[in-house]
Amino acid sequence: MSLIAPRRPIAYRRRASPLHAARASIAAAYGAAIATAALLTEHPLMLAALLLGVLAAGGAAGVGGELTRAALSTALPLALLSVLVNVLVSRGGLTVFARLGDWGVLGQVNLTVEAVLYGLDFALRLLIVTLACLLVFCAADPDELLFAVRRVSPRSALTAALATRLLPVLGADARRLAEAQRSRPDGGAGGVRGRLAILRATVGGALDRSLDVAAVLELRGYGARGRGPAARRPLSRHDLAFAASGAAILALALIGALGSLAPFHTYPLISLPLSAGWIVLSLLSVLVAGVPFLDRRGIEP
Repeated sequence: MSLIAPRRPIAYRRRASPLHAARASIAAAYGAAIATAALLTEHPLMLAALLLGVLAAGGAAGVGGELTRAALSTALPLALLSVLVNVLVSRGGLTVFARLGDWGVLGQVNLTVEAVLYGLDFALRLLIVTLACLLVFCAADPDELLFAVRRVSPRSALTAALATRLLPVLGADARRLAEAQRSRPDGGAGGVRGRLAILRATVGGALDRSLDVAAVLELRGYGARGRGPAARRPLSRHDLAFAASGAAILALALIGALGSLAPFHTYPLISLPLSAGWIVLSLLSVLVAGVPFLDRRGIEP
């Protein structure tokens, strides 16, 4: 027996944190605000502040391990790949540090410092957006989110709820079919042919299961009624805190993007202003992202 405990999959689990205590729609809006702010601003200092803010929020919410693991295994490699692609295909920038000659379809490939910096800036934005989405995935109750969506589209909410429940079931079916195929005396069909057979059986089983679920739901009267009644749950102090924090993060990003501060740009030459305004905006971004976690009243351990 292995002494190393297997890593738990990244999924929502109720934790004792202010973000988990807030309603799911507010938690999702908080994460969306961080992601949107990363898309609105290009200044590396602001992006570094947003990255620090989302990592600090993940740690305060008890999901820092999941965010770090996902960043190292998926988000960071994708970000570095975007840097490499931009450096190779970009034709902007005047500061050439390597001339690689003619690459056929790509033409003359010259590596520039501006292309490297732009790629790093884009990779940082991609990393922040990915971590913000993962934060929502780990901290917002999916059932509560679907319950909120029912007011807009009851059928869409029901479809999403069933899909999230049936996907693990279909995965388990596929694993059992693969094990059954390997246990046959002749070993079963291997390679692509065997995988296609498992895929056909899984898809066929999914269709049969969907018909059964649809028939049961029809008998229970789902879809016959209109929109459900609105939930009358008062806003808690955690809801108000995270809603205000998300709005403040968006406001700071808009000030940086549309204000009178000197803009950051990479082409044709790098311009990286580090004025007091950018420093203040960056510090405020980290501060407002973490302030809602300071109130732990009513949080069950």
